[in-house]
Order: sequence, then structure tokens, then C-alpha cells
Amino acid sequence: MSRMRTPSALAGLLLVLVTLVLAVIGPWLWGAEAERFDPLHTLQGHSPEHPLGTDDGGRDLLARTLAATRQSVWLAVLATLITTAAGVPLGALPSVLGPRAARFTSGLIDSLVAFPVLLLAMFAALLAGAGARGAVVGIGVAAVPGLARLTRTLADTVAASDYVAAARVLGAGRSAILVRHVLPNIAEPLILTITANLGYALLGLATLSLLGLGVQPPDYDWGRLLHDTLPRVYVDPEVVAGPALAVALAGTGFALLGESLARASARVPVAPVAPSAPSAPRGESRTVLPPGCGPLPEAPEAVLEVRDLTVSFGGVTPVREVSFSVAPGELVGIVGESGSGKSLTALAVGGLVPHPGTVAGRVLLGGRPLAELTRRELGTRLAMVFQDPMAALNPALRVGSQLAEVATAHLGASRGQARKRAVERLGRVRLPDPEAQARRYPHEFSGGMRQRAVIAMGLMGEPELIVADEPTTALDVTVQKRVLELLAEVNETTGAAGLLISHDLAVVSQHCGRVLVMYAGRIVEELPSSELRRARHPYTRALVAASPDLETDRSRPLATIPGRQPASAEVPAGCAFAPRCARALERCRTDRPEPVDGLACWNPETA
Repeated sequence: MSRMRTPSALAGLLLVLVTLVLAVIGPWLWGAEAERFDPLHTLQGHSPEHPLGTDDGGRDLLARTLAATRQSVWLAVLATLITTAAGVPLGALPSVLGPRAARFTSGLIDSLVAFPVLLLAMFAALLAGAGARGAVVGIGVAAVPGLARLTRTLADTVAASDYVAAARVLGAGRSAILVRHVLPNIAEPLILTITANLGYALLGLATLSLLGLGVQPPDYDWGRLLHDTLPRVYVDPEVVAGPALAVALAGTGFALLGESLARASARVPVAPVAPSAPSAPRGESRTVLPPGCGPLPEAPEAVLEVRDLTVSFGGVTPVREVSFSVAPGELVGIVGESGSGKSLTALAVGGLVPHPGTVAGRVLLGGRPLAELTRRELGTRLAMVFQDPMAALNPALRVGSQLAEVATAHLGASRGQARKRAVERLGRVRLPDPEAQARRYPHEFSGGMRQRAVIAMGLMGEPELIVADEPTTALDVTVQKRVLELLAEVNETTGAAGLLISHDLAVVSQHCGRVLVMYAGRIVEELPSSELRRARHPYTRALVAASPDLETDRSRPLATIPGRQPASAEVPAGCAFAPRCARALERCRTDRPEPVDGLACWNPETA
């Protein structure tokens, strides 16, 4: 909070405190003097008895300025409440509505933002009627578009997180997602903005009263005092000094305080990820069976069966005709360079490809198409663990509460049963004192503890398949080893199938029995992890050579793969690796090799 010690922050805090104190004591101390009618001293200028002069009723303008503080601040508070009550829900709605409704609401917000604020305020004030009520409604409505746009921006960041997708999988309604997941995570910047909006409301209300559209006699606020004294500004300029300074200082104080608080609490938003079983949230991809894609071969022993999986975004296809299976108790690794399609394959397996992606092909879990499984079945049979433990949990909820939510939604457990199960699962992943850990918030966990909690969330049901997408990328080496050992232990003890996505060949070779090598959206080689150093595809060989180990000769330069992987829209007609391959033939550049015995290459290396 050192940023709150800046001159602007201290000045704002001081001005706000003075304004609030005057709002409380002003009418008590100066109310009688402000209302005392004195026809013998009307329209006077500066004098020892009346430092700011008097009005047309002989009333002291300094006393009226001080007494008007409560009315001015109170009306500003009411206007800000209207702004908040309308702007926050309007801005948050697109994050939970369907694509069409979200676009319509966002378009409405953008249209309102383009409308001049003062004209919007005057229009709303005229519709509500002249007087304090009209002014409050006018200023409150005029500030709605700006707050709605800010709320939409913040809410979109949270809504894109996977823990919100997980809440949809759990069957949470739109209002529950807003109240429980979206709004708590954007409350801080909204509160700070609303504090600054109080200052703008003070200025706006004073402007409307100055124009005669605000407070009407016999009531008065700072703007009304300006309206009444403005005709005398060229004769007795001091008569406008009191209300003008009051409006300027109070408005500036609230604005400075809000902006200072916002700077002091500024933090980089994170993109949380879903730890529990996924489904297809709002606007997600659709799965279709392409023409010519025959039925899957019967493989009752396979937990996961993927056939001709293709993921497209318009004319771009990052994943192309991927096929593989995973048996019970088996841990299969998928490796490849960044951009090869590993993570998108994992998302497609979980039904989490974002809109407007289209998924073609078949994905079967336990012999049943993924699209036919209910949310409750998905929640108990499929678990996903993603790579960033720093963002894997909702920061606004306790860890135990988030785990328990899986049991109440998917298993029909009572709150007590769900909490007991959550504590048991936290202990199962070897978190010390699981009862105490369940009561803590995610920010109180280390990175390794968060990832263990994420794994525990996946184990709240009895998953048949655990998909781990680079689950140790953000962890140090020691914690990485423990988390991987835990995943392997869970895989072995529960009999669940496992799919481990990684760019680290050493990790995959140590923990997986079989490896799928992806390049440019395709599987180019499938082989046992023990055979990696005897791989036949040139790309797999190059990956192995580029992964140093303790036996690597450190006196020689590290091996690299020349060139770069083609972008999804630039994949050539032949072998995608041909431009980088020293063994490429002319045929490699024109004809695409199809997988034969787990290898897709026209000129492979010798075993």
C-alpha cells in the first residue's frame, strides 16, 4: 500500500474525509443559520458577518454551502447506486449469455457509450421530471454505459477461465455463475471505479442543478446555490466561490481516492483453468461425424478411443485426423513442439474446444460417445488437470468449498458428505493437515500444493480417464517430480487411464508406457517410451537429440532442429516436416504419408 502514500492519494483521502465529516455535521451546526430569513441583508456581498455574502433572502451563503454538503453527497450516492445497480449487471451479462444474446448486449453497451454523456443525463432527467429525483436518475443513467463497458471487460477475462467452464459443467445456472464466480473476482476494481464515480456524480448533479434541471427550491445543493448566485458573479464574484470550490474539491477528492486505490491494488489478471471434468460450455465447439468416417473398431478394453479427430477454426485446421486409444491403467504421453496441437487435442478430448471451433471425428469414453454422456457422468468419469497451478482454482472461494462442489453436483452428496470427501481427497494427494487446508484460500497455497489440490478435485469422483495437459510447466524441478509421481501413483492405484501432454521428452519417457509424437497437428509416430532413442521418424529423432541429459557431451553445441514448424494455415500438401528434414525425398514434398504401424514417414531412420 505504499502507493497510497503519494501526494495525490493523501490529498484525495483528506478531501473525502473532510467532505464526509461536513456531510454529517453540516446541517446540525449551520442548518439554522442557512435557513434564517433576513430581509434587511438581502443580496449582500462580502462582509465580516457574511464572508461569502447573502442570497435574495438574506441567508448566509457560507452556512448554506456547508449545510448543503449532506444533500449534495447523498444525491451523489443515490446516483452512483443507480449506476452500479444497472451498469454492473448489464456489463456482466455477456459473460454468461449465449453467443447471440451476448453480442446483442455488447452492441447495446457500445452504442450507449458512443452517446454524449451530458445529453444522455439531460434526456434521462427530463424523462424522470425536473427536481432532485430527475437529476439523480439522469446522472445515474448517464454513467451506466461506462461502468457497463468496464464490467464487461473484466467479466470477459473471468468468464474465459476454465473454472467458470467447470461451474457450467457442474450445472450452475447463469445467476449462480455471476454471483459465485464472476462478480467476486471483479469486485475490487469495480469498487474502486465506483468510488471515483462518486466524484463524477457530484460534478454531474451540480451541473444539472446549475442548468435548472436538478434540485428545486426550497431545497438546495451546491449546484442550486450556483444557479441562484451566478447572475451576481460580475458584481459580487465571491458569492459563487463557496459552492464552486465545494463541488470542485469534493469531486476531485473522490476521483483522486478512487484512482489511487485502483493503482495501489492493480494486479495482473490470471487466466484460471478448470480442474474438474469438462463439458461443452456456452458457445463451445460442436462435434460432427465427417462423411466417410466409419464406425470405430470395437475395443471394449479401451477407456478412451479417438478416431479421425479434426479441429478446425474457419479455414484453419490445427489438429488433423488424430487417432489413438488409451487402455485402463495405461499412461500415454503426447509430445511435440509448441503449436503441434497437443493441448488442443486434450481440449477436444474433454469437449472444451472454444467457440467457434468445430470438432469432427469420434471421441469415445468407456465405449460411449462423449457427446452422449450427461454432465454428472462426465464429472465422475473424466478429470482434467491443466498446467498452471497458480490459476487452477477460483481465488474467491475456499479450496474445500470448490472440491465439495464437485461432489454435490455430480454425486448428489449432501454438504457435509461433500466436505468430508473433499478433506479425504486432499489427504489422499498427501497435503499435510487436509482439514486445515480445506479452509484455506488458493493464494495461501504454494504452486505444488495448488496442483495437488487440482488433482484432488479430479479425484472427487472416480475418474476412468485423467487428462493432464503439461501439469508441471509452472513448477520447479523438485515439485515437478513429486506431482508426476503422484499422478503415476493415482493412475496405478485407481486403474484410471491417463493422457499426459508435455513438451518434455524426459518426463514422458520416465512416466508413460507409450508415446504419441505430434507435428503440425498430426501424429507422426507412436511407439513405446523405452524405444524413444530408437525412433524411426526423423522428427522424433530430432526431438530426442535436442533433449540433453547427463550423458550429453557438454563440449559440443546442443543439437537443434533447423527451421520452424509451419503455422496451421501453412501446412504443405506433403509431409509437414519435409522442409526441415535432411532425409526428405521428392515424394515427401508432394505426398502426405499415412500412418503404417504407428509411423508416418516415406524415408524413416533405421531402427
